[in-house]
Amino acid sequence: MKILILSNYANGLYLFRKEVLEAFREQGYEVVISVPPDENSRKLRELGFQVVDTAFERRGINPVHDCKLFLKYGKLLKEQKPDIVLTYTIKPNLYGGLACRMKKVPYLVNITGLGTAVEKQGLLGKILICFYRAAVKNAACVFFQNEGNRQFMTERGVGKERYRLLPGSGVNLQEHPYEAYPSEDEGIIFVAVLRVMKDKGIEEYLTAAERMKEEFPKTSFYLVGEYEEESRKTYEPWIGRLAAAGKLKYFGHIDNVPEVMAGSHVIVHPSYHEGLSNVLLEAAACGRPVLASDVPGCRETLQKGLSGLTFPARDTEGLIRAMKTILTYTESDRREMGICGREYVENVFDRQKVISIYLEEITKQINR
Repeated sequence: MKILILSNYANGLYLFRKEVLEAFREQGYEVVISVPPDENSRKLRELGFQVVDTAFERRGINPVHDCKLFLKYGKLLKEQKPDIVLTYTIKPNLYGGLACRMKKVPYLVNITGLGTAVEKQGLLGKILICFYRAAVKNAACVFFQNEGNRQFMTERGVGKERYRLLPGSGVNLQEHPYEAYPSEDEGIIFVAVLRVMKDKGIEEYLTAAERMKEEFPKTSFYLVGEYEEESRKTYEPWIGRLAAAGKLKYFGHIDNVPEVMAGSHVIVHPSYHEGLSNVLLEAAACGRPVLASDVPGCRETLQKGLSGLTFPARDTEGLIRAMKTILTYTESDRREMGICGREYVENVFDRQKVISIYLEEITKQINR
């Protein structure tokens, strides 16, 4: 049996879903992965998976380019002849789902987040909802990663007949063990791990870091994550200025994010929207208190006041208030918040639960 995976980003599959892919293989399934080519594709190949480079623009809408993507997926289905297809992220969900529907190939759709256009409910959002309804109409199952996204979409007729809630991508509790809380003798380190783009809250974080560093000189602010190319021109000079002034340490894209988290004291995630934040799950897994925007996909990952604090999305002042609040706590308080977060993800977000749900749905299709 062959499973075809359609996604928009190789590194996302590698970081958050490789255990799922390996579980498929252990069950005897052949796994083929279709993603846009980049430097991260080799990680999946090194794990022994067949990777088909499928170039497309991850963001934005271009009717010509998107039509080509739909045709590419149709050709891929014809060439690979998969028994079932699993799609992740918006364009693979839409164009891959529609291609599967037309080719009558069983498929499972994972809505990992809604995106700004859908959430704003303008003309473009309404068009995308109609497209989603058509694309997932015959899906064997539509997975949602949080109840807010599920309610929003099913109320608009997307996936309402066959859906399941997943605990996001879950977290590998062995790869992300609890790490002892570091000493605060040299000051408290805040770190944000995000793709450098507006919707991830980068503007709020940079502004808050600059102002907090001036008011609380012993605090430090780290930023981990790569630029989205369309955002580089806007944010690279800003980040460079803060780094040169000693107000921010920018790591760029790194493969040792858990190590940076373990050396920090508070993880900040100011995202505008999420399916379910892997960053926050991994922060809690290593035992760090979190500050997160109060949106679906973030709020579910913490217990407010126990393992972290929330603040309104797109609200710099709210983020600063949350930072100041957690600074009023004792070192012991912050350590205990991290321990509480670890216990919470152990109970709710173990990645093995995600794997079991996928295998259950795939088995249903095999036995039909």
